Amino acid sequence: MVEMNTTSDTIRHYHDITKHTLRRYAAAAEALDWDDQPEAFRWFDGAPKTDLPLIADRLRTLYIDLYQPGKGVPRPLTLDNIGGLLELSFGIAAWKQYGDTRWALRCNPSSGNLHAEEAYVVCNDVKGLAAGVHHYLGRDHQLEQRCRFADAALPANTLLIGISSIQWREVWKYGERAYRYCQLDTGHAIATLRYAAATVGWKVKILDQISDQQLATLLGLDRDADFSDAETEHPDVLLKISTTNETTGVALDTLLAAAAGGEWQGRANTLSQRHMYEWPIIETVSAAAEKPVTKTITAAHHDFPTPLPSPCILEATLLIRRRRSAQAFDGRSAIGSEAFYRMLDMTLPRQDTPPWDCTPWNDNVNLILFVHRVEGLQPGLYALVRNPDTFDSFKTALSREQFQWQDVDGCPPHLPLYTLVNANGRNLAATLACHQGIAGQSCFSLAMIADCDSMKKDGWQYRTLYWEAGMIGQVLYLEAEATGIQGTGIGCYFDDAVHEVLGIQDERWQDLYHFTVGKGVHDGRIQTIAPYAHLAR
Repeated sequence: MVEMNTTSDTIRHYHDITKHTLRRYAAAAEALDWDDQPEAFRWFDGAPKTDLPLIADRLRTLYIDLYQPGKGVPRPLTLDNIGGLLELSFGIAAWKQYGDTRWALRCNPSSGNLHAEEAYVVCNDVKGLAAGVHHYLGRDHQLEQRCRFADAALPANTLLIGISSIQWREVWKYGERAYRYCQLDTGHAIATLRYAAATVGWKVKILDQISDQQLATLLGLDRDADFSDAETEHPDVLLKISTTNETTGVALDTLLAAAAGGEWQGRANTLSQRHMYEWPIIETVSAAAEKPVTKTITAAHHDFPTPLPSPCILEATLLIRRRRSAQAFDGRSAIGSEAFYRMLDMTLPRQDTPPWDCTPWNDNVNLILFVHRVEGLQPGLYALVRNPDTFDSFKTALSREQFQWQDVDGCPPHLPLYTLVNANGRNLAATLACHQGIAGQSCFSLAMIADCDSMKKDGWQYRTLYWEAGMIGQVLYLEAEATGIQGTGIGCYFDDAVHEVLGIQDERWQDLYHFTVGKGVHDGRIQTIAPYAHLAR
């Protein structure tokens, strides 16, 4: 084994001790303090608020057109269209009610519907919105102005979206494993934002050179006085939104100077009055995975052909809003092989196709599929090698002698899908997913296995591995909805038991996320309410 530096050792230690095993689960609260469940929304008292227009219902972009660059005319950078962008990314998708209990569902998925992520808009030159930094309050579809810039700091036709995580929201329920889930949720949020931007014809790029400390300064997350009694936010990622193909770069020095010289206002609300449990390892791994200033890089995407066709004729807004995490599957329904291949095809990282066109990093996640009910495919274990450059090392790592690595009859030739072994794997899939039946009652489920070599040198890339997995999950969520079925992300699984089944014996390849797709069972007792029916405007 290659010796790792101190930072990587710390991260590896965190990853190892937060693995669920067949004998024990990772450390978490012995009992949940339901009376002090974290407040679902963050706001800033004293910050001026701007009501955003609700325009998602007027966006007629077809879902299949999101994947066709240049298909529609980009909309201008206006308050209306910024409202539409946020409405379909970080906004409320619907309210659910059971008895006297009501809760919000959002367009971006989250572990346990806890939503660690917060979104910030950095802009200038937008009519009706002062130049500066604004926090998005999804409950009220408002922007809260945290900082007013004295001078413009961005190119024309450009705004920035910053994403942060309030880790306490996940830690409250999931304890030490929560850091993993925060990173997965960030990946989902990145993909959700990219899809929302595509509905208005805008481009998205991750600004990968910025450090965590710089991002905290830009978004005001390091202003201790503004968070004195409130849970802090961890800076995650900064994304550039462009309404044109203009490639003018963002001058980070100018931007940071504008934030340093700006007028800040607002104090964060407190999410929980008491914290019954504290988990110091969350702060330890956060520090070890802190991102420094880095050089801009370009991913080495493979030249995959045009995506397989989809029969979906629905509007993107409808699919984005109706995306749900299924709580149960009927255990009977099957999907056709064409739909199956289309779903897998859309997870391939194409450099000109959302959501993959916004990421600068090389792709490191391959898929192990438990196929249960796919017409034309025998039940069994399959592998999708999303990054063909990793084929040899991945095949070597999966050391089971019975694995066949056979091409799949009828599979599109560009799709790197291989049969490992034919068998009924429904019970195995459920067992590995912490005994959750949804992994075996579906049409298929999968494990996302990541090449962790990159984090040996740069510990912060531990986070981007999870972001990639979360983005894959978001693709599968929307593709499942487009096919008329549903998906569910699974964060609870027995890490090393999965590795044992696959024959993985070293630390390079690690299981990061599970997902399952099938025909969801509707619970008629739960009422669905329109997303912003509670607003007067």
